[in-house]
Amino acid sequence: MKRKDKKQWGWIWGMMCVLGLFLSWTYPQDPVLSVHLIGDSTMANKPGTPAENPERGWGQLLPQFFSEEVVIHNHAVNGRSSKSFREDGHWAKVIAEVQPGDFVFIQFGHNDSKEADPLRYTNPWSGYRHNLATYVDEIRAKGAFPVILSSIVRRNFNAEGTLVDTHGPYPFVARQVALEKEVPFIDMQVLTEELVASLGPEKSKEYYLWTKPGEYPRFLDGVQDNTHLNLTGATAFARLVATAIRDLPLQPLNQYVTGL
Repeated sequence: MKRKDKKQWGWIWGMMCVLGLFLSWTYPQDPVLSVHLIGDSTMANKPGTPAENPERGWGQLLPQFFSEEVVIHNHAVNGRSSKSFREDGHWAKVIAEVQPGDFVFIQFGHNDSKEADPLRYTNPWSGYRHNLATYVDEIRAKGAFPVILSSIVRRNFNAEGTLVDTHGPYPFVARQVALEKEVPFIDMQVLTEELVASLGPEKSKEYYLWTKPGEYPRFLDGVQDNTHLNLTGATAFARLVATAIRDLPLQPLNQYVTGL
């Protein structure tokens, strides 16, 4: 090959390398991991912008703590328990989407404890325990990886300023199922309790759905909600989840945690 031809090919090769780098910077890489979230309203996506609707679920804010290699599918639905999420048909749609190597995060308990509602209530020692174990088995049958989370704490301070539990045995049962099934466990009951207790009765209102009358068209009369979160609370609780994923360590998902 002549020297001139070699120079031309060298120039062409160099331009192709530059073009390849440009394209890799311009177009995001395909995700390498999928995370599916199943749970209740404390996890679920909420409609509208924060200026229109101040309520947010922590699962809605979780993507900001992962690099673009991770895609998060938030399937959580308001008002669902470990029982009704399946019986209402939501679980069938989720498990149909789950692929080998995916992660599925399971967080139920708030609505399982509602004894006055037979469509949602589960006995913690029997129905709830059985439901969590069944979810785990079905996820593993798809070649995916289950993760169990206990419920986030309610903002329930007594007159003395002590944060008082409202979940009873449900977080304990969730932990026991995780131990027995050898499933990673994120104890959001403990993590959020520590955070909310440290904030105290007044400061913690800034993390939950507390609004003044007329502040939002959606809540003209104002609202004092000690269960559901606003943007500040959902972001803080999502950060707790991401930190736990990093520290477990939950491989290979922990490699893509960012923004902490």
